[in-house]
Amino acid sequence: MSAYLIAQIGKNFNEKRITGAELLELAWDKIKATQYILGGMVTFLEAENEEKLLSFYQNNRFVQFDTRQTTSDSNTPHELIQLLRLL
Repeated sequence: MSAYLIAQIGKNFNEKRITGAELLELAWDKIKATQYILGGMVTFLEAENEEKLLSFYQNNRFVQFDTRQTTSDSNTPHELIQLLRLL
């Protein structure tokens, strides 16, 4: 299944500060334009298991579909929440 991954959305290196909602909207606009050309039905992302972060994505129509265990630079295991949104 063709899908789009949104990665590292929380890292804003632009000197002009924009909100998370604005950044997500910019990403979503690019995905919709790409989907028109290439197809695909799903966009997904992974997020830390933090209530504020998950609430932000759920308010932007993403839904949880799974979890994944991973390790950080310190080799400490932690859980990432996998979310998706249909185009």
